[in-house]
Amino acid sequence: MSKKPAVLFVCSKNGGKSQMAAGLMKREAGGDIVVTSAGTRPAEKINALSAEVLLDAGVDIRAEVPKPLTAENMRAAGLVVILGGEAQVEPVDGVEIERWETDEPSLRGIEGRERMELVRDDIHARVKELKARLLR
Repeated sequence: MSKKPAVLFVCSKNGGKSQMAAGLMKREAGGDIVVTSAGTRPAEKINALSAEVLLDAGVDIRAEVPKPLTAENMRAAGLVVILGGEAQVEPVDGVEIERWETDEPSLRGIEGRERMELVRDDIHARVKELKARLLR
C-alpha cells in the first residue's frame, strides 16, 4: 500500500490563507491527501471573514486553531506550500517548498468581503491544480 501524499500549507498567521487552503484541499481531496496548516507567527484565532467566505463554499474552518510551523510538521508533510509573500520559511532537508504568490485584491483597492472572496477563489483554483498534481 502506497503512502498518501501530504501537504502543509503555511502563511504568517495561520488564521486566513493557509487555513483556507487546508480547508479547501480537505474538501477537494477527501481523505486522499493528508492536509495540515501552520503559521510562522500564529495568530490567536481564525480570521472571521476567511471563515465566513469559506462557509459559503461549504467548508467550515471555524473550529480550527492557528498552529506554529515546525521542522517536524514540515518533514511530516514533505511538501510545504507558502501562501503569499509575507511568511519566510527556512528550508528543511528532504522537504520540498513552493510559494504561491496569491492574489492580493487590496492592492487594487478591493477590501472587505469582496477581497476575501477573491482570495478564496484564487486559492481554490490553485488547490485544485495541486490536488491533480499530487494524485497523478
